[in-house]
Amino acid sequence: MNQRPLRLSIPSKGRLSEDSLNFLAACGLEVYKPNPRQYEASIPSVPGLTILFQRPADIVISVRNGSVDFGITGLDVLAEYRGPNGNILPVHSALGFGACSLDVIVPDTWTDVNRMSDLSRVQAKTGRPLRVATKFPNAAAPFFAQNGLTQVNFIASEGTLEIAPTIGYADLITDLVSTGTTLRDNHLKRLEDGQILSSQACLIANRAALMANPEALAIAKTLLEYIVAHLRAREAVSVFVNMRGGSPESIARSMFTQKVIGGLQGPTFSPVITRQGEQWYAAHLVVRKDQLAQAIAELRSIGGSGVVVAPVTYIFEEEPEEYRAMLEALR
Repeated sequence: MNQRPLRLSIPSKGRLSEDSLNFLAACGLEVYKPNPRQYEASIPSVPGLTILFQRPADIVISVRNGSVDFGITGLDVLAEYRGPNGNILPVHSALGFGACSLDVIVPDTWTDVNRMSDLSRVQAKTGRPLRVATKFPNAAAPFFAQNGLTQVNFIASEGTLEIAPTIGYADLITDLVSTGTTLRDNHLKRLEDGQILSSQACLIANRAALMANPEALAIAKTLLEYIVAHLRAREAVSVFVNMRGGSPESIARSMFTQKVIGGLQGPTFSPVITRQGEQWYAAHLVVRKDQLAQAIAELRSIGGSGVVVAPVTYIFEEEPEEYRAMLEALR
């Protein structure tokens, strides 16, 4: 019996689907899908890996039961559907897109209810368990229990939750929030300490597949190599600058006295050929984007000129920490 191809599922619709495809392309893992109606595709740079398109919740369930080996979904969905058996291993929990939070939300007319502890007073006043409309009962229940609220009826809902308190089938809700605009438009507010979890996109894998199949382990390493290298590079720029000096060593000593560029590993130098025979060297540095302005000022202060800044696609360093953590978790 032939072993089926290894599979990676990504969201099939919506913003998370678009962001997943863009993220993979930026990592050098562009998805090739010649027919938009197909639910199967490939990544040419990773032979042997088939791409499937599913709902975020179905991705977690498929990875959990082993019909899919890898998945990209949200941490919120993972928390709700991962199950208790440990079949799912989070491989990278911070892909940097799809950010939102799962919060406890109440009507803004509850002016004296601002924290989780205030809900006990609401419960006592109603004389019955609180009714909470939610799409995430498994994630919400432990949070309410940790805050001393055990008499709660969770009402599972797949529709629009914001209307639930208004029409009366729930007292409050738990829902995903990104900007908060929808809450304000519907006269709702988050509790100050009511964040159940902070979510973003993550890469998950089936634990058994990684343990039993060397090819799955190799593909996990490839995915992590490109993802981690891209995430590192996204926060950095490559800086080239001409420096006058007697030697690379003397220029480097001047650089090491500076706050930003003095803390960098490197730089590297190459000689600049000039018509006048002056001694110039081209220095190359990799600088964090948020420190670029200060780095340029420091380079100018020690005689740098002709600064050229270029984007960085990848920064491959040592074996990704996430890969080592994955191996440790498998042990």
